[in-house]
Amino acid sequence: MLLVIDVGNTHITLGVFEKKELLGTFRMTTRQSRTSDEYGILMCNMLEYRGIAKEKIEDVIISSVVPDVMHSLTSSVIKYFDRKPLNVGPGCKTGIRITAVNPKEVGADRIVDAVAAYEMYGGPVLVLDFGTATTYDLISEDGSFEAGITSPGIEISAKALWQDAAKLPKIAIEKPKSILARETISSMQAGLVYGYIGQVEYIVKKVKEEAGLENLKVVATGGLGKIIADETDCIDVYDSQLTLEGLRIIYEKTKRSRG
Repeated sequence: MLLVIDVGNTHITLGVFEKKELLGTFRMTTRQSRTSDEYGILMCNMLEYRGIAKEKIEDVIISSVVPDVMHSLTSSVIKYFDRKPLNVGPGCKTGIRITAVNPKEVGADRIVDAVAAYEMYGGPVLVLDFGTATTYDLISEDGSFEAGITSPGIEISAKALWQDAAKLPKIAIEKPKSILARETISSMQAGLVYGYIGQVEYIVKKVKEEAGLENLKVVATGGLGKIIADETDCIDVYDSQLTLEGLRIIYEKTKRSRG
C-alpha cells in the first residue's frame, strides 16, 4: 500500500492507495509545533480506525508547501512506518514541463494537481484548486505548465470580513437562498459565494481568450471548490481527490524511472 501526504497551509490530507484504488482519506490541521511522535501516533491511529495496519504501508510520498513541518513529519514516517518518504521536488518524474520564469517558485501542490489533471483529463487543461489560496494553472496540450494565477481563497476573504469589520459576525460559508439578502449573515454569504463565482467565471473566460483555447477543459479541486463548481457551468469537472491521485501518479512515474 502507498501512503500519500499533502501538506497544505491549513490542513494535511492523507490517502492510502492499494495500487490505483483509494482506500481511505484522512485530514489533520497543519500545526508547526507538532513533534515527530505526535505526527506518527496521529497517522497510525487514523489508519487503525479504518482497519489499515501500518505494517501494510510499503511506501510514502509527501507534497508540502509548509517547509517548517517537514523535519518532524519526515522523521515520523521514518520512525513509525520504517520508510524513507519520497518528497515531491527535484528528482521526481512528473511528465510536466515547467515553463515559468523561475520554475522553483511553482509550489509542489500546483505541480501535483497539474500532473493529475493532465494524466486523467488530458490537455490543454486549466486546473483550479480552492485551498487557502485559489490557484488557476494552465497546462498545454503537450504537458507544459504555461501560466498560473493566484488569488485569495474564499476562507481568507471571509476571515477578512469578520476580523476587520467589527460588527460583522463569523459565518458559515454557504450559498444563501437568494442573492437578495435581507439580513447580515445572508448578505455576507451572498457577497462571498456569488462574488467568488463571478471571479472564477471571469478568470476562466480571460484565460480562454488570451490563450486562444475556447474549448479548454476546466478541472477543479479543493474543499470549498464544490460550492463554486455546483453553481457555474465554466467548471467541467470537480474532483475532490485530484491532489491525492497526482501524488500516486508521481510516485509511480518516479518508481518506474528508478527501475
